[in-house]
Amino acid sequence: MKREETIDYNIKVAWHAISRMYNQYGADFDVTASTGFVLLNIDIEEGTPATKIAPLMGLEARSLTRMLKTMEDKQWIYRKKDENDGRSVRIYLTDLGKEKRAFSSRAVKEFNAKIRELVSEEDIKSFIEVTRTVTHLIENKNLFDKLAEAFIYETKH
Repeated sequence: MKREETIDYNIKVAWHAISRMYNQYGADFDVTASTGFVLLNIDIEEGTPATKIAPLMGLEARSLTRMLKTMEDKQWIYRKKDENDGRSVRIYLTDLGKEKRAFSSRAVKEFNAKIRELVSEEDIKSFIEVTRTVTHLIENKNLFDKLAEAFIYETKH
């Protein structure tokens, strides 16, 4: 099988192209694809628990820490203890953060609208179904272990 025919290769190439596009789109506004996605995952009114943002984005918590610090330094976000749970910290958007979030939201909506003009609804539904299945396969430990076992078995035999 050629790499161009593999699912993982195509997901990676597509994501890098999308990320580059968002980075170019946001360059003049100091918004990257990554910071834009963080902003979009913070509830405008209620804030979002810091521990919930990374899983919403499919990241490890430690990968997000530096980005949140940078966004706090730029005064896009602020942290506040959760009023209901003093052990938890919520992330809130500042007014500037809300502006950057609105910019990011427009970028995502424009991209999705353009894709929907060019790709049939049936193909979009199939794509979403496949990517959800891939994500479920990887995140479901039992399925992942079975895949790893099959790979190891095939490698040894």
